[in-house]
Amino acid sequence: MKKYVLGITGATGPVIGLRVLRELARTAEVHVIISRQSFSIILEEAGVDFSGKTIEAVEKRIRKFAASKHILYYDEVDFEAPVASGSFRTDGMFVVPCSMKSLSGIANGYANGLVERAADVAIKEGRPLVLAPREMPFSAIHLENMLKLARLGVRIAPPVMGFYHGPKRVEDMIDFVAGKLLDVMGVGHEIYKRWGK
Repeated sequence: MKKYVLGITGATGPVIGLRVLRELARTAEVHVIISRQSFSIILEEAGVDFSGKTIEAVEKRIRKFAASKHILYYDEVDFEAPVASGSFRTDGMFVVPCSMKSLSGIANGYANGLVERAADVAIKEGRPLVLAPREMPFSAIHLENMLKLARLGVRIAPPVMGFYHGPKRVEDMIDFVAGKLLDVMGVGHEIYKRWGK
């Protein structure tokens, strides 16, 4: 079974990260890190409450949401988590959405939290890393951070909508973006209609 790390940071658009989670959890083990700011955004934008008094309680809620027992959750300050070490092998990492604070931390090697540390591990170990930066418009600082990471091989994939698949609902647009993120990582799926099909 493949292993992926999924970070969800404090920006609008966690519904896309949740869609990636559900799709990954169908066939892979997913190691989830959710920044503290994200819990309230997930509740407000997706109507999903992952809060809990313990790590185990949060993990149980995430497993129930994704309908998978192959999910492990870590607190954003748990630097003893397996994903904080390069010796813990994974097949890649997603950060969806990726706040500009997280992007800056990753681009500058400043591991203020576990998301940034796990991304730093992916970069130093040469593993695939896909970031979905969520801001608009991007400032020159944001773009410089993205360029620095792209030059290191990090895949920068903002949640840009496509319309050639004929979306009828918001969920169709979420599926499109989540599907494109999975495509970048090379994860097979059938969650959106591809061009020419």
